[in-house]
Amino acid sequence: MNQSFAVWLLILLSLITANLPFLVERPFLALPWKQKGEADRPAWLQWLTSLIFFAVLAGLGGAAMVLIGQGVFAATDTASVARFLGILLALSALTVVVMAYPGWRNRDVQVQKNVFERLLELLVFYALVGVLGFAFEANLGNRFQQGWEFYAITLCLFVVLGYPGFVWRYLLKRRSAARAEHRAKTDAMAAH
Repeated sequence: MNQSFAVWLLILLSLITANLPFLVERPFLALPWKQKGEADRPAWLQWLTSLIFFAVLAGLGGAAMVLIGQGVFAATDTASVARFLGILLALSALTVVVMAYPGWRNRDVQVQKNVFERLLELLVFYALVGVLGFAFEANLGNRFQQGWEFYAITLCLFVVLGYPGFVWRYLLKRRSAARAEHRAKTDAMAAH
């Protein structure tokens, strides 16, 4: 893997995942509390599901660090490239399946996420992309220790990448069809 490819892949992945919490109403996290519109479940089951969900996510992050970070990748060997891409695709597919579980669990109801829940999703996506970035860095052979400044700056950059989705969700004024129809009727009545 080449460093330039890894950086651009992470930037593209960051752009997509930073906007997902704001563009998609379907939940990505199994949270320990009841979300608005979610079916009633016992509190102990909600907490257990949430703990298992986050444990599986942490396990996927650990697997990425081991399989990608410690894997030997030589771009000159076709088998090595195919193995690396296979591991990357398999881990990506597993992550998508795990992140789709909360939405699948609530497929019969319309769950509405609040701002806090969207920001939690944003933080989880930041952590997942960060783990992938560390795995790429370890694979390239130059893993460096990072201080709190690194995390503060990259989190701010991740939030800035998510700004278009935030604007779409909260700042863009959208007229519903009913309001537009009502406004057209009042305009027609005022013209007569």
